[in-house]
Amino acid sequence: MISGKFAISIHILTLLAKFPDEYLSSEFIASSINLNPVLVRKEIANLKKNHIVMSKEGKNGGTKLNISPSKVTLKQIFESTFEEISLGFSKNEPNPKCPVGKEINQNLSTLYTTLNDSVMKQLEATTLEEFANKF
Repeated sequence: MISGKFAISIHILTLLAKFPDEYLSSEFIASSINLNPVLVRKEIANLKKNHIVMSKEGKNGGTKLNISPSKVTLKQIFESTFEEISLGFSKNEPNPKCPVGKEINQNLSTLYTTLNDSVMKQLEATTLEEFANKF
C-alpha cells in the first residue's frame, strides 16, 4: 500500500536541491516536514543507501545531495522507496462462483499494471531539478 515515504523523500530532496551547498540537519529538514527527526533520518538512510544523498557527522554535519538534481528523476526516487504502486486487493478472497468474484483480482492486476506503467512514465519525465524549481 502507498505510504507517505515517497512524499517525505521528495520533500527531503527538494530541500536539499534548494540548498545545494549546505549540509542540512535532520532537525531542520524535520521542521520543514513537521515530522519527527528520527523518521527523517530513516528516510535519509534509505536515500543514502541508494547513493542519492551523502551525510557528514559532527557539529557542521548534515545531509546534502550526492547527485545533481538534473540527473535524478522522480522515478529513481520513487524506486528507491517502492518497487511499484500497490493499491491492494480485498482482504477476503472473492467468491469463485460469482461471475465478478472469479475474475475481479485478475482484472484489478491488469488495471494496476497499466496504472504503474503510466505513473512511472510520468515520474521518469520529471527531474528533481524540475520539481524543485516549482518552489
